[in-house]
Amino acid sequence: MPAKMKSTAPGKSISGAEIQDITKNGVWLLLNGEEFFLPFDEYPWFKKAAVSAVYDVRLLHKIHLHWPQLDVDLDAEALRNPRAYPLVYRP
Repeated sequence: MPAKMKSTAPGKSISGAEIQDITKNGVWLLLNGEEFFLPFDEYPWFKKAAVSAVYDVRLLHKIHLHWPQLDVDLDAEALRNPRAYPLVYRP
């Protein structure tokens, strides 16, 4: 008899980073159990992006968020302490 496969519970993120929702104002991100809201006025890269591209987030080295389809990278510490890492966006 073949061994049974074990997997995580349905709906549980195995990567440590998961987009929870996209609203008209921004993106909700779950990162290792911490929830963050990324408003479009501060994170404009997500505003006009395809939904599938926003949901395609990878957590690298436990601290680095990467959206490969958008070429966007964010450090987890910048989300926890945004005043220490001001973002400057110039259209």
